[in-house]
Amino acid sequence: MLKILDIKNFTLIDHLQMQFFPGFSVITGETGAGKSIVIGAIGLLLGNRADARQVKKGREKCIIEATFDLSIYHSDVLKDFFLNNDLDYEPNECILRREVNVNGKSRAFVNDTPVNLSTIRELGEQLIDVHSQHQNLLLNKEDFQLNVVDIIARDKLQLADYKAAYDQLRKAQKELDDIRLQIERNHENEDFLRFQHKELSDANLQVDEQESLEQAAEIMSHAEDIKRVLHEADQSLYGEESGIVNETRNISSQLHNIESIYPGASELAERLDNCYIELKDISQEISSKMDDIEFDPQRFNDINVRLDTIYTLQQKYHVSDVKGLIDKLAELDSLLNNIDNSDERLKELEQRVERLSTKCEEKANALSALRKTAAVEVEKELSKLLVPLGIPNVRFKVDVKKCALGPTGNDKVLFLFSANSSTEMQPVAQVASGGEIARVMLSLKAMISKAIGLPTIIFDEIDTGVSGRVAEQMAYIMRDMGDAHRQVICITHLPQIAAFGSNHYKVAKHETSEGTISTMTKLNDEQRINEIAQMLSGSDISQAAVDNAKSLLKMK
Repeated sequence: MLKILDIKNFTLIDHLQMQFFPGFSVITGETGAGKSIVIGAIGLLLGNRADARQVKKGREKCIIEATFDLSIYHSDVLKDFFLNNDLDYEPNECILRREVNVNGKSRAFVNDTPVNLSTIRELGEQLIDVHSQHQNLLLNKEDFQLNVVDIIARDKLQLADYKAAYDQLRKAQKELDDIRLQIERNHENEDFLRFQHKELSDANLQVDEQESLEQAAEIMSHAEDIKRVLHEADQSLYGEESGIVNETRNISSQLHNIESIYPGASELAERLDNCYIELKDISQEISSKMDDIEFDPQRFNDINVRLDTIYTLQQKYHVSDVKGLIDKLAELDSLLNNIDNSDERLKELEQRVERLSTKCEEKANALSALRKTAAVEVEKELSKLLVPLGIPNVRFKVDVKKCALGPTGNDKVLFLFSANSSTEMQPVAQVASGGEIARVMLSLKAMISKAIGLPTIIFDEIDTGVSGRVAEQMAYIMRDMGDAHRQVICITHLPQIAAFGSNHYKVAKHETSEGTISTMTKLNDEQRINEIAQMLSGSDISQAAVDNAKSLLKMK
């Protein structure tokens, strides 16, 4: 739960450090005093959008920091969150911080470790729930109403199991739709695909043939030059009169003849012997290659025709080599195989989708049974809470209707409401007044907080549109929520609610030489009496108002 809130240079606040306690606390103050500023600061910690205008004029940045006591949270869930996000986990304390610069850029930290906005938002949602007036609009949304029922049903595991099955179904259905579309397109292009396949297949392409053919064509194009050079080389090596091969052999023989009188000639002779062998081998190979070089007009024409075929196919199919054409043929093989076997593949996928759909229906029906049981619980509990809140003839129904399978199951939930026994029940957001919606939301929050054990809840003027006895009953509910090992903080303008707080804070606006500032102070007993009296009678506090304030405080 929230222990300390530290605000620096935020809008009208210079520096505010406030300690909060377990139980039911209230925050009061005149309209415009800055109560919403506190909510705005907490909102930043929960990942709300930062704005440069939030930085107090003349300052470089604002800093919002909150210290939370984690000892009463679900430690395993929080510990997993910290580990999954590479954050240091301290089982007893966590510090969230948000900094906003004058240029509008912001940074977020968890235990002094920088994090992105989504991380601090996700963590903040597990630590604190802020209910502001605009959240009453959630009653218009069917997904909110379904979520309430799911919380009361405690069906988190079953819902996760269903969502996993539904995700499999969705993927299988997409695969089926894609195959159907592909089959349709393939059938439309079947004749063309078969023509392409025949064209490439008839070409009988080989992986390395293009390089081989291009080399052969190049040799035949220069056959005369190649043969001339080879002939000259052959004559130089093995000419009858002065061939290099014979000359090498003669020199080697002469060196061998003087070995007895000059030992150094032996090594030289051996080296020349090796040269002779190599030169003789080269000469023979040149002679052989000379015989191979012939210009064959028919062969030359065949090679060019084959290369023209290859080049034409490469240009047509937008590839750069024979391998690309062979890959294209394999692709056409696959497409035509799919066409030939499309009925079998389609049937297989349809059966898979049918099996997964049946599986989802079973899981959705099990989920629906839990929701219907929870719906009855919500109806009873909500009616029980709303009667003392000034709606004695309330009728409330959680209408759970079956619908097509979707991400959350096959249920559509609608809250129906009537404040009178004689009028027909209709969707709550359409027929309930502002005050009635506030009371419904408070009752729902009381139920939800009991179900999920959220330690800290902040109500921002939940008492809109109510007064008197109804306000007292709302205070009773919030006090009971705070007594159940939770922390409830209510920003209120009603003295009946303010009197029930175990801790009372006042927000006030002051004019200073540097401009307007807002402050928040924890009130002592005497200050509380004066504050509640002022809320009852206005700025001119009468003795009757003081007596009334004392009376309200005794009621708690």
